Amino acid sequence: MARILMREAISQALREEMQRDPSVFILGEEVGVWGGTYAVTKGFYDEFGAERVKDTPIAENAIIGAAIGAAMVGQRPIAELMTINFAFSAMDYIVNQAAKLRYMFGGQFKLPLVIRAVGGGGRQLGATHSQTPDAIFAHFPGLKVVSPGTPEDAKGLLKAAIRSDDPILFIEHATMYQVRGEVQDGDFTIPIGKSKVQRTGKDVTIVTYCKGLELSMLAADQLAKEGIEAEIVDLRTLRPLDMEPVLESFKKTNRAVVVEEGWKSYGVGSEVVSRIYEEAFDYADAPVIRVAQKEVPLPYNRTLEQSALPQVADVYNAVKEVLK
Repeated sequence: MARILMREAISQALREEMQRDPSVFILGEEVGVWGGTYAVTKGFYDEFGAERVKDTPIAENAIIGAAIGAAMVGQRPIAELMTINFAFSAMDYIVNQAAKLRYMFGGQFKLPLVIRAVGGGGRQLGATHSQTPDAIFAHFPGLKVVSPGTPEDAKGLLKAAIRSDDPILFIEHATMYQVRGEVQDGDFTIPIGKSKVQRTGKDVTIVTYCKGLELSMLAADQLAKEGIEAEIVDLRTLRPLDMEPVLESFKKTNRAVVVEEGWKSYGVGSEVVSRIYEEAFDYADAPVIRVAQKEVPLPYNRTLEQSALPQVADVYNAVKEVLK
């Protein structure tokens, strides 16, 4: 196993799948000559050429619309959106076309489309470029939503997404490209729609994903110094949502904290908590607590931005609260 950056893991997945399957191609703003806003596709233009690494105009509707058409005729496009905030400009294509076409035509064709989008705050990009609207897209049946929290999961899930015959929104966090982690060697995929226990424990269950995993692991390290063993369940995929590991953990610990970077109201955490109460209410020894972003447009000022985003201390304090 090699310890590599999240950026490198994603880049490896893209390169390996493009080498394996000539029907895979990339399109988006600055993905070619520039090498991608976050350098994920650096060198791809020279390696694969302009036919398979396509720089597009600043027009998200055109990017997603072209990708849908290509997928319908047998190609496997990977459409990159510079930020998930720009997905709102292509909302109709994503949730009314990509998510529904295969169903509406009775499965007469496949729609093997991956939409890569960068989400999350923490880079001082302002309120309109720093949102975490994952729950909005996970709301729509027909569209799978994946958001990994480790380099290995990023590589394995992205490779699985590219090989899938369904449309998938693959969300990468803007501050996690420099996260380093072990990634197994060789060709591998990770099944989409499977949560994973990233850390075992007996005292409390922390349910999270993506950036929340990083915060939760750091909080768990602090709690361990006090003899508190937190079990961390990483959702990895928001639709389909695999609650089985969450419920199994909750039935063991009887207490839970749900951590997300999105807003608390109508969010991913709301869905997880609802499922816990519906399916494991008798096991609850304390109310489930949610940790989320403050419900304001994210400030540009760094100090204010960080005060609005969930922090390690918020996770730590929430665990201490449910253990009272």
